[in-house]
Amino acid sequence: MSKKKLDLPLEDIDRIVEMAWEDRTPFDAIQTQFGLAEGEVIRLMRREMKASSFRMWRARVQGRKTKHSKQRSEDVGRFKCSRQKQISNNKMPKR
Repeated sequence: MSKKKLDLPLEDIDRIVEMAWEDRTPFDAIQTQFGLAEGEVIRLMRREMKASSFRMWRARVQGRKTKHSKQRSEDVGRFKCSRQKQISNNKMPKR
């Protein structure tokens, strides 16, 4: 990860982790919003999570076609989180 990517505000890191856990939010959405490619998201998740939580997340993500836009079926439309309307610029304030 470049130095620029390491200097993300805590709120952005929290949102990236949340988006990465969401089943229907593709890595492309994270890249569009935060500029982090899939590999960088994986490194961020490894750094921010306990080892056992990271392993559970990786096992979950690797089997999900919905996390990769090119593998998604045409039936899967845009996902909108229940809290999405409360987010300005799609960035969630610290709770």
